[in-house]
Amino acid sequence: MTRFSTRLFINGDFAEGEGKAETAYEPALGKPLAEVPSASLAQVDQAVQAANAAYKDWSKRAPRERSAALLAIASAIEARAETLAAIESKNAGKPLRFARSGELANVADVFRFYGTAVRNMPAPAAGNYRGAARTSLVRRDPIGVIAQIAPWNYPLLMAAWKIAPAIAAGNAVVIKPSELTPLSLLALSEIFAEILPAGVVNVVTGNGPDIGHALISHDLVRMISLTGDVRTGRAVLQAAAGPMIKRTHLELGGKAPVVVCADADLDKLVETLREASFYNAGQDCTAACRILAHRDVVQPLTDKLETMIGSLAYGQPERDDVEFGPVISARQQERVDGFVSRARSAGYEVMQGRAAEPDGFFFAPTLVSAPIEAEIVQKEVFGPVLSITPFDDNSQAVDWANASEYGLGSSVWSQKTETAMELANALEYGVTWINTHGVMATEMPHGGMKNSGYGSDLSMQSLIDYTQIRHLMLG
Repeated sequence: MTRFSTRLFINGDFAEGEGKAETAYEPALGKPLAEVPSASLAQVDQAVQAANAAYKDWSKRAPRERSAALLAIASAIEARAETLAAIESKNAGKPLRFARSGELANVADVFRFYGTAVRNMPAPAAGNYRGAARTSLVRRDPIGVIAQIAPWNYPLLMAAWKIAPAIAAGNAVVIKPSELTPLSLLALSEIFAEILPAGVVNVVTGNGPDIGHALISHDLVRMISLTGDVRTGRAVLQAAAGPMIKRTHLELGGKAPVVVCADADLDKLVETLREASFYNAGQDCTAACRILAHRDVVQPLTDKLETMIGSLAYGQPERDDVEFGPVISARQQERVDGFVSRARSAGYEVMQGRAAEPDGFFFAPTLVSAPIEAEIVQKEVFGPVLSITPFDDNSQAVDWANASEYGLGSSVWSQKTETAMELANALEYGVTWINTHGVMATEMPHGGMKNSGYGSDLSMQSLIDYTQIRHLMLG
């Protein structure tokens, strides 16, 4: 039986939360998994104070020392991947085989990358810009205490994206996981306890309005990093505005368009969408959820998508054949169903895979044929739902894609390089894939535009985001 830790991690030690308990569920069964006590406001303050004290030493450690700690964390994650994957699967509903072979491998890779990157920061500028008697130097220094809010769709991976570059740069962190999925990050804290100095990473649990707000509003917090929805992003910006102005780093969702030209390889596209649209039950900010297809290919593409959706295997996460599991909660299940039901009531064609399982928070894979103005085309559904909309020419497709409030991920499908590059250059999205979709690389930046937020996760750019630039002049 999998053991669940429910204790907070503050100043290198574990403590029972003193606040109200939140129930963590097992989405595949729809049943409670663990009762997780929230932090009290006093414990949030303790965590921030601990981070602030730890920062004063950690920020002065040589890059090689911080590097050694991150590399040790990566190795420990790999050694305990089976246990961490089991917890992630239980609490987030992910297929166990994917949590084990894919996500935990990526979590370790992120810590290993930043363990190396911190020793290879770009060389700062130096020169005599005001004559030989004055030498200017540019430093990149850590910021201080970073408050981080991690989402429920990728509890461990998104936490790694935040924690690794922040502590590699010399900052100290207080991170709050989603109250829906706190268990895997609490388990990861056991590794932090063994390797990191006390206070460098602290984990507090609880809801957003109380615990999250107290964390991001704390006077000693110098930067806030959030992955969440636009509403929460606005709350972060309000908290960041005073009395102590804080830096912010926001990833706020998406509605990824898939622009399919008349000459696209439809078989390759459909094969890609099998994972790009439905991995993690479509609960992904870059999920390929909004197909804009040239009118010449919309019908054959629809036929191929219906066949693919009918063959998708979903169900209990322990099964080796499942391609995706349940959505995260009963509330999310109802939300997704509301979008699909309203689309059906509006007269749009709705095609669904086999019926959802009776237990748990499952939702059948769904394809909706709808016009560009439809709610299900414009709004972020965050479930295993794909829409398809015909366009008449490429310029119309670009206009429709860019009219979205979101700007995180997108893709272009054409066998003509010139056409694909022209469209990709015109799309207002932080990342645009060409003839693929949803493939990440730790070495490459990942971030959004417009209401999808700003700042980069992954890559050397994220490490730079967690530093502040300073000019020193020697006279």
